[in-house]
Amino acid sequence: MSFITADQLLCHAIGDYLLQSHWMATEKTKRSFAAFCHAVSYAIPFYFLNPSWLALATIIVSHFYIDRWRLARFVVFAKNRIAPVDEWATWSFSQPTGYPQDSPAWLTVWLMVIADNILHVICNGLALRFL
Repeated sequence: MSFITADQLLCHAIGDYLLQSHWMATEKTKRSFAAFCHAVSYAIPFYFLNPSWLALATIIVSHFYIDRWRLARFVVFAKNRIAPVDEWATWSFSQPTGYPQDSPAWLTVWLMVIADNILHVICNGLALRFL
């Protein structure tokens, strides 16, 4: 049984892209209030799926934490350890995106955005299925 559904993916896209203002997008990693506003507005489409209050709260809280502290970069950094030790970049050299700083900026940003989206979709799917 799948825990990720088409309606959940649509809610994610609406919440993360259509309902996120420029202010939220540029400030959410700097200010908790902006991250909170984004997390709450992000959850609005999920409300129409009739989730439990615990599932909706989990969606809001997980979204807040993932975006506020850009947690996807830590996942990216960790997965880049699946390589020979001499290929490992240090955290100080990888901090902005989790990728080495000498990698193309356009590529590292988009790959981190994809990792971020996957984290949100997994958290949402688990919350909606099991809470």
